[in-house]
Amino acid sequence: MEPRALLQAMFAAAIDAARPARCLPEYLPPERDRPLVVLGAGKASAEMARVVEAHWRGPLRGLVVTRYGHAVPCDRIEVVEAGHPVPDEAGVRATARILAMADALTAGDTVLCLLSGGGSALLTAPADGVTLAEKQALSKALLACGATISEINRVRRHLSRVKGGRLAARCHPAKTIALMISDVPGDAPGDIASGPTVGDATTCEDALRALSRYRIEVPDAVREVLASGRGESVKPCDPRLAGVENRVVATAGQSLEAAAAVARARGVTPYVLGDAIEGEAREVGRAMAGTARAAALSGRPVAPPCVLLSGGETTVTVRGDGVGGRNVEFLLALGLALEGSDGVYALAGDTDGIDGQGDLAGAVWTPDSLARATAVGLDARAALENNDAHSFFSALGDSVATGPTRTNVNDFRAILVTGR
Repeated sequence: MEPRALLQAMFAAAIDAARPARCLPEYLPPERDRPLVVLGAGKASAEMARVVEAHWRGPLRGLVVTRYGHAVPCDRIEVVEAGHPVPDEAGVRATARILAMADALTAGDTVLCLLSGGGSALLTAPADGVTLAEKQALSKALLACGATISEINRVRRHLSRVKGGRLAARCHPAKTIALMISDVPGDAPGDIASGPTVGDATTCEDALRALSRYRIEVPDAVREVLASGRGESVKPCDPRLAGVENRVVATAGQSLEAAAAVARARGVTPYVLGDAIEGEAREVGRAMAGTARAAALSGRPVAPPCVLLSGGETTVTVRGDGVGGRNVEFLLALGLALEGSDGVYALAGDTDGIDGQGDLAGAVWTPDSLARATAVGLDARAALENNDAHSFFSALGDSVATGPTRTNVNDFRAILVTGR
C-alpha cells in the first residue's frame, strides 16, 4: 500500500475503534420498566445518545449537549448544540435544564450519563458570582497558555456548579451510571469532561497554583471563589457518590491498537511510543523526529518498515496569529527536524475531526514536503513560529479532512519509516 494511503487507513481504523456504535452497547445497564434518564455532554454525546436509542427498548428520555455541527437525529433523547472550546449561552441554558432534570430524580430512577471530550466547555454552569463572560475569557487564556488538560480541568472543576462530581451529587438518590469516551492522557475519569460524576481530590488551592504557574490574571470574582474555598468540588468520600458507576468505554490505547493491526496486516511493524504523551507540540515533534531517524538509520528501537504510533494530548503556547492546531504544529516541527529524511512519512490528526481552529483533522508529511513548499514560496519555519501550520499544509494540499467524527480519543500520530 502507498505510504500516504497506509497512514490514512490507520487513522480511519483508530477513529472507527472509538465510535460509540462499536464501544457503547455492551456497557448499557439492564432494561427496566421505569424510564432510563439520559444526561450527557461532549462531542460524542449525540452519537452516544443515538446508540442508546438503537439498543434500548424500554422507556427512555433525556437531554445531551454537543458541539455545533455534531448533532444527529434522535427520537427520544433531545440533542442541543452549543459552543466549544469556549462555552457560550446555549451551553449555559442546556446545562441549567440538565441540572433541573437531575434535581427531579428520585431513589427509584436510573440516570445514564454520556460523557466525552468537549464536555468541559459544553456543560457550563459558572459558580455563583462568576459570569459567563469571565468564564469565556478564562477559557481562552487557559487554552493559549500551554497548560496541560489536567491543569485546565483543575481550574474548571472549581469554578463550576456541575463539574467535579456535582452532577452526580445532584442526581442523588437516583442510581447513576456514567459511560465515558476518554480524550485525556491516562484516561482518568475525573478529567473526562472535567468529571461531573467523579469525586475530585484536588482543591481550590490547586486551581490557584495552576493559574499562578501560567501567570493568568483573573477577575476579583473568580479569585474570591477560589481563595474563599466556595468553589470546592465534591470529594470522593461524599456519600452522595456512593454507588456511582464510572466506566471508560473507549480510549486512545484501544484506537492505537486498531491502527497497529492495520500496519501488521500490511507487513509493517507497529511500535507504540505511548498513548498518554503530553508536552509542547513542537518539542514532542522534534523528539519523535530523532526516534524516527534512529529507526531509519540503525533499526532502533524498531527496524523498517515500521510505524511509530502515539496518542495523548500535546499543548501549544500561542505566540502567533496563524491558523493552527496542536497536531499540525507537531507535524510541522517533526518535518523540519527530519530535514527531508528519505523514507519517513507521517500523519497527525485529532480523532474528533477538528484540530484547533477550522474544520480540518490534521495533515500528512512526506519526504518531499519541504521541497514542494519551497517551490511554491512557503516558509515552513515562519509558519511554525506563527502557529500557522494549517495554512502551510492546506497550501500543499496535504490537509486531512474527516468532518466531525462524533467521537474523540484525542491526538493520533503515526510516523511511517519505510527504510527506502
